[in-house]
Amino acid sequence: MGTAVEGGRSGPRYVQIADEIVRQIRAGVLKPGDMVPSESELVERYGVSGGTIRKAMVEVRASGLVETRHGKGSIVKDRPPVRHRSSDRFRRSHRQGGKAAYLAESAQSGATAKVSVLYIGPMEAPEDAARRLGVPAGTQVLARRRLYFRNGTPVETATSYLPWDVVKEIPELFAENPGGGGIYARLEDHGHEFAEFVETLQARPASKVEASKLALSPGAPVVHLIREARTTAGLVVEVCDTLMAADQFVFEYRIPAAD
Repeated sequence: MGTAVEGGRSGPRYVQIADEIVRQIRAGVLKPGDMVPSESELVERYGVSGGTIRKAMVEVRASGLVETRHGKGSIVKDRPPVRHRSSDRFRRSHRQGGKAAYLAESAQSGATAKVSVLYIGPMEAPEDAARRLGVPAGTQVLARRRLYFRNGTPVETATSYLPWDVVKEIPELFAENPGGGGIYARLEDHGHEFAEFVETLQARPASKVEASKLALSPGAPVVHLIREARTTAGLVVEVCDTLMAADQFVFEYRIPAAD
């Protein structure tokens, strides 16, 4: 029997096995709803120990493509196709066309999008959000928490923090549906013209709570993104703290080469 340290340049044997199972899922050989072969079947197929197969399945589960059901084994998830998240998603033309960024992007990819609003109201600004907004930690801000779905599957959570002195005169921002173009359109309607959006991204494993919210396996990869919406007056009028299922997003940016 082989061991977990076999494999050569492609890495340990369990990594090779995991990569092959993931390729089968992505290629449609193993389809959504199919059971991944059992440990005993994989031991026989690959001629390795049960320990090697268990290590391989840890890697497969970390891909976010399968879920493990107690007493049944691992099943391929019914996850929608990856969508693009591009550098033009905040173009003013999208807002003027009445679509917020997420809805515009989903429509372009042919997906059915849904946004579930979890909370809208006052909140003490967390330390990081407060620093980015330029206010003391604990200052009252407006918080808007949402859960985003694509083809019925949760793919993203987001909480926006907006300065209270900016939003208190914009009643639409306290509504579940702020109107066509979303909150950015309403901010611009009230004179807050945007100059740029600055995003910071970090990839990491999901916590148990995060994995549960996004229907992921524990430890599956997520992307933590924090965005600052900056106006031509030099103000940050929104900090958006977002967590995304990594298997659902491809990040595509255009970077000018000229000065």
